[in-house]
Amino acid sequence: MKKSILKFGALAATAIALNASLTSCNGGGAGNGSDSTSSASEAVVGAGSSFDQPLFSKMFAAYYDSTKTQINYQSVGSGAGISQLTGKTVDFGASDAPMTGKQDSTAGATVIHIPITAGAVVVSYNLPDVKDTLKFTPEVLANIYLGKITKWNDPAIAAANPGVKLPSTAILVAHRSDGSGTSAIFTSFLDKVSPEWHSKVGTSTSVNWPAGVGGKGNEGVSGIVKQTPGGIGYIELAYAIQNNIAYGKVQNKSGNFIVPTPESVTAAANITIPADGKVWITNTDAPDGYPISGFSWVLLYQEQGYGSRTQAQAEQLVNLVNWMVHSGQQYGASLYYAPLSSAAVSVDEALLKSITYKGQAILK
Repeated sequence: MKKSILKFGALAATAIALNASLTSCNGGGAGNGSDSTSSASEAVVGAGSSFDQPLFSKMFAAYYDSTKTQINYQSVGSGAGISQLTGKTVDFGASDAPMTGKQDSTAGATVIHIPITAGAVVVSYNLPDVKDTLKFTPEVLANIYLGKITKWNDPAIAAANPGVKLPSTAILVAHRSDGSGTSAIFTSFLDKVSPEWHSKVGTSTSVNWPAGVGGKGNEGVSGIVKQTPGGIGYIELAYAIQNNIAYGKVQNKSGNFIVPTPESVTAAANITIPADGKVWITNTDAPDGYPISGFSWVLLYQEQGYGSRTQAQAEQLVNLVNWMVHSGQQYGASLYYAPLSSAAVSVDEALLKSITYKGQAILK
């Protein structure tokens, strides 16, 4: 795994750094998955998932190069992205957790969930003197985040890592302080594997964390871990690579310790996708699947003819998302996201064709 980080880390970091500066003028492709150039009169505005930010930066820069359509995307966390969508201050939201019933009610109309990518939430840590890739069992992770394991040389960690010299350094737990789809994926895993976590904490985009300090966005948690010897945090894979932070193998349901990669996420995501696109893939049954994997969704109103929106705005938005589902998938693997399966693309195509402007389908 160290070789993997060295081989791809510089490339991913460079791509993310270059494309982050282009977030406010991103773009690419047009309807039906084509790459035809179109003229846009105003920017498409989105907000939400920081999990998606590295991929979106790359996608939107490519889309802008192709179509000159600007996409202004703010990495504010899934919870804030949903709030801004339902408040109708953005054209689309992005979330790593499906909307809840309460959020659906707030929306006032049907919001569709377009699976846009799948990725890994990795367990990152800062132990400068430990050169081995650490292994984490589900029980160890739950007990660290419950505040029950507080030292790196705890016998439970040592048992999963025979032969590794672990320091007595105190563990500093880092978690998200904002409403976060990354948190939803991580707590979904802990909720499934730990009865105590299930009864005391549960799963959500925001939970009452039993231990640790909070950071805003994947960026904030990455920063805490990188700056703190003994730190541990959960972040999207690209952030660990970008920041050159070590991350571990996690034991899955089959008992295998799995390295988070696009391939092990793809294995976890190799399931039947429901017609509404909403599905969790944590604690996968796949023997080679990474157990803390998750889909991320682009969220938009099914009926686009609301407020003062024009048909041109609606078409511009749907063309963008359609391009992301098709041509945009080519940018995922280099940033350690798993491209959508053909089954997921088929579900997305049906959902996109259900989007209307004043009752008329936008995509034919």
